[in-house]
Amino acid sequence: MGGGWLARVRWRRRGAWLWPAFIAATLADGLVGHLLPPAGESQTVASALLIGLFLNLIGVILLSRPVGALIRRARHDLPRLIARDYGGTIVVLAIASGVLGVGLLHRGSVLADQRSLRDATVRAQAFIGARAPAQFRANTSAASTFAIQDGSIYRVCVPSTDRKHTYCVIVNTSLPFAHSVSFGGYEPNSMFAAGVG
Repeated sequence: MGGGWLARVRWRRRGAWLWPAFIAATLADGLVGHLLPPAGESQTVASALLIGLFLNLIGVILLSRPVGALIRRARHDLPRLIARDYGGTIVVLAIASGVLGVGLLHRGSVLADQRSLRDATVRAQAFIGARAPAQFRANTSAASTFAIQDGSIYRVCVPSTDRKHTYCVIVNTSLPFAHSVSFGGYEPNSMFAAGVG
């Protein structure tokens, strides 16, 4: 009787990795999701933690039993509960790796969009500095940019010297520099964005 109890305690101690791994992986998912968001340009730590928690819970509920069964096929000596614990640990570590992989893949897209935005702003400032009425040319450094199509088409506006009017251009960064900018109206980007939204 005493030997069986001791064996169960030993297995329990060896198999008690799921919940510490779950907590650590959820925290890691929150940090990774914040630093390397899987979509968009940013994500709060709280929302990344909630997404990590949800993914880990679903993963443990749905996959820990089948993965544990596969582990028991390879190691018949493992008790079912311990194999399931190992399976859940593998699942949460795989989810953390997946979150990191998706974040790294998406990071390239975010950086490309940021480069395109800077390029559009430079093109717009050059066009406005050369062709806009004098009351707008002095404020090219105060340009506001709205992405019509991320990565290629932007609307850039600058205020007049009295800040009562705006001068806007449309920039298509996929066109050659000389043909990429055209006049876009006098409505500020705030009004334009409200109409699009």
